[in-house]
Amino acid sequence: MDAIPYKRLSGFYFFYFALLGAIIPYWSLYLESLAFDAITIGVLMSISHVTRVFAPSLWGYLADRTGKRLRIIRLGALATWLIFLLMFDQDAAWRVGLIMLLFSFFWNAVLPQFEVVTMTHLGDQRARYSLIRVWGSIGFIVIVVGFGYLFDKIEISYLVHAMWLIMVMIWIFACCVPSPNLKRASSSDVEAAQSFKKTFCTPAVLAFFAATFLVQLSHGPYYTFFSIMMESSGFSRGEIGWIWAIGVLAEVGAFIVMHRFIEVLGCRNLMIISLMLAALRWSLVALFPTVMPVLLMSQLLHAVSFGAMHATGITLVHHFFAEQHQGKGQALFSSLGFGLGGSLGALISGFIWEPFGPVMTFLLASLACVLAAIITYVWMHQKPRLVVN
Repeated sequence: MDAIPYKRLSGFYFFYFALLGAIIPYWSLYLESLAFDAITIGVLMSISHVTRVFAPSLWGYLADRTGKRLRIIRLGALATWLIFLLMFDQDAAWRVGLIMLLFSFFWNAVLPQFEVVTMTHLGDQRARYSLIRVWGSIGFIVIVVGFGYLFDKIEISYLVHAMWLIMVMIWIFACCVPSPNLKRASSSDVEAAQSFKKTFCTPAVLAFFAATFLVQLSHGPYYTFFSIMMESSGFSRGEIGWIWAIGVLAEVGAFIVMHRFIEVLGCRNLMIISLMLAALRWSLVALFPTVMPVLLMSQLLHAVSFGAMHATGITLVHHFFAEQHQGKGQALFSSLGFGLGGSLGALISGFIWEPFGPVMTFLLASLACVLAAIITYVWMHQKPRLVVN
């Protein structure tokens, strides 16, 4: 990876996911400190998911249309921290919600375009994407653990200051990453390039996005109710924190070795295996939520239900779509998966959690992964060159 700006690419991922590590566990606590009720907090926390549905596609279209992808990334990162400056000393729910809507509109749009930049820098070494992306998981862990100790010592109100500093670092690293060298399109490249619509409508690509949607849908109960279920089962909050950390550490391990698995197994086979193991994971959570060895095993499977699926997903988007459609492809991967799949997963699990209970909720999540594996097995073989080396 000598010709690849490894440190600068990795630094961007580190701080981007460090910000996510600040938001997921601690932003709701900050909102609670403003005396907002549970319904208000729930609505505010959902705003970033909503913008994830449409913002990446809009920015992906602009990036592909103008060809100025890195400039759009830098402007988006700049707008994120400039808008977030308005958050200081805000205590009205509607103002906080409006600022969250605006900053997340830019923040959620930046990552898919940066994925295109990363994959272009990697070139023929794109299977090594996970070695760069792993630093995002490390950033998440550092902030989750570090902020836990920090906010035992100081007021949670300082979270706004800390998040703003992380946003500035995201922008700085975006500015430091050089533009990738794009190859000049030959006549054969032009002839081979398909329209975005034609590519999207091929059975293999539709199957890929359907599987992406379903696996993120299956994570809905986990991100929404897992901590609540653990606490009701008698686990302390400290134990719950470490249980979460084990899952992210497993994800780190997956990113470190994933390029080798992609090279050996190919993306299609790796997806099928990962989806079946994800189904096993949610079944274990459903049936054995209080058995610690089984619970830890289920958390280790985060390496495949998220780590392997994300690494293969980024690789396949780069594989499926021609160069001029890379931004829209990565944006669609984010919108359909993390945006639509994640938000619907949380919403559906909210409706079925109380009437049917955690066992049925997580078993349905397991069923979603089985369905995704079947779709992948049946339809993704129709696309040539699915073994990405």
